[in-house]
Amino acid sequence: MTLSAPSFPRIAIACLALIGVVAALYAGWANAQVEGDRGIAPLMVSTDINVGGIEVNTTGDSAEEARDKAWKQAQRLAWKKLGGPDLSDGQIQGLVSSIVIQHEEVGPRRYVATLGVTFDRQRAAGYLGRSGETQRSAPMLLLPVTLSGGSELMYQQVNPWQRAWAEYQPGASRVDYVRPAGSGGESLLLTYGQTGRRSRNWWATILDQFGAADVLVPIAELHYQYPGGPVEGRFTARHGPDNEYLGSFTMMASSPRQLPAMLNKAVEKFDEIFVEALSNGTIRPDRALGRSRGTMDRDIARLIEQSRAVLARAEAARNNATKTEEENVADANAAQAGAGDEEGTPTVINLFISFPSPDAAAFEAALTAVRGTPGIRGASVSSTAIGGTSVMSVTYAGTQDELVGAIASRGYNVQRNGNNLTISR
Repeated sequence: MTLSAPSFPRIAIACLALIGVVAALYAGWANAQVEGDRGIAPLMVSTDINVGGIEVNTTGDSAEEARDKAWKQAQRLAWKKLGGPDLSDGQIQGLVSSIVIQHEEVGPRRYVATLGVTFDRQRAAGYLGRSGETQRSAPMLLLPVTLSGGSELMYQQVNPWQRAWAEYQPGASRVDYVRPAGSGGESLLLTYGQTGRRSRNWWATILDQFGAADVLVPIAELHYQYPGGPVEGRFTARHGPDNEYLGSFTMMASSPRQLPAMLNKAVEKFDEIFVEALSNGTIRPDRALGRSRGTMDRDIARLIEQSRAVLARAEAARNNATKTEEENVADANAAQAGAGDEEGTPTVINLFISFPSPDAAAFEAALTAVRGTPGIRGASVSSTAIGGTSVMSVTYAGTQDELVGAIASRGYNVQRNGNNLTISR
C-alpha cells in the first residue's frame, strides 16, 4: 500500500496533537503531586520551659471565676511537675509567660480543660537551678510516620500525627528538632520509603537540604477498633539511616475525639526517649552524613582529631604563659600604685565555656566570637567534639556578669553552670 503525498501532513499533525495531550496529562499529574492541603508549618520554637497536658476541672459562681481558678490550679500543677520549690500563687504567676489551651469545655459555672503552661526560662531558672539549663543536640531531621489501615503516611496529606509534632514546643528539650512543613516538593522527597534507604549519599543530600546532621523517625501505628470506638496507638522510636531501634510504647484513646490528646502525650514520651538516647550516647551524628565536609576514612578522622588536640594543648600553654606575664605586670602596677589603688586593678577570672559544634564552621564561628569579645585575654580549645559540644578555656579581665553581658551582646544565649558558661545561638 502506498500513501499519497497529502497523507503525511495529516499524520504529522495527529502525532503532534497526541504528544501535546500526553504532555498536558503528565504536567497535570506532576502538578497534582504537590498540590492540596498537605503542609503544616511548625510553631516557632521558644526557649521557654513548656509543660503541657495539665488537666483541670473547677467550678465557680460564673464561667470567668471557674476559668481563673482552673488557670491558677494549672500553674501550680505545672510548677510541681517541674519539681520547683514551694511558692505562692502570685510568685508562680510572675514566672508564667503564657497559657496554652489544648482543649476546653466551658459551662455557666464550670470549666474543664487541658492546658499547657509556659514559664519564662530566665525568671524560672533561678528557682529550678540546673533544670532550667539545657545543652542541645546537633540538628535532627524529624520524619513522623503514621501507619494506619494498611497505608504509610508522612507528609503526603495533613494528618494528626504530623500536626502533633508541628504544634509541639521543644524549648525545654535537649534535642534540636528540624521539623519540615511538608508542603510543596517536600511531600515528594520525604516519604515512608525514605526511612528504609541505606545510602549515605542519598541521606546526606536530604540532610544537607534541611540543615540537619542526623534523622529521627517517630512511628505511630494507629488501630481503630470500630468506627467511633477506641483507638490503640503503638509507637516506635527509630534513629539514623540504619533505622536503629530506640524504644517503643503503647497508648489508648477512648474515641477518635481523644486522639489528638493521646498523640500530644505520645510526642512528649518520644522526646523523653530521644533525650535518654542522647544522654546515653546512642544518638550521635554519623560522620559519613557530613556531605559538606566530605566522607573521610575513620582512621584519617582520628588522626585529625589527635593533631587538633596537640595544637590545642600547645595553644593553651602559650595562653597560660601570656596570662602569667600579664598577671605579673598587673601585680607590679598594683604594688607601685599602693594599697589605695587596688580597687582600680581589673579582676582576672579563668573559666570554661561550652558551646555546640555541629560542624567545623560552627566551631570556628564560636571560637572567633569569644576571642573577639572585649576583655578576653586568652581563649584556647580544651575539648573538640565536631557534632557534639566543645569546650574552650577562657581568661577574662572583669567579672563573670560582665563577661555574660559581653558575650550576649554578640548574639549568643548564655547560661551559667556554676563558675562556667554555656553559649548557643
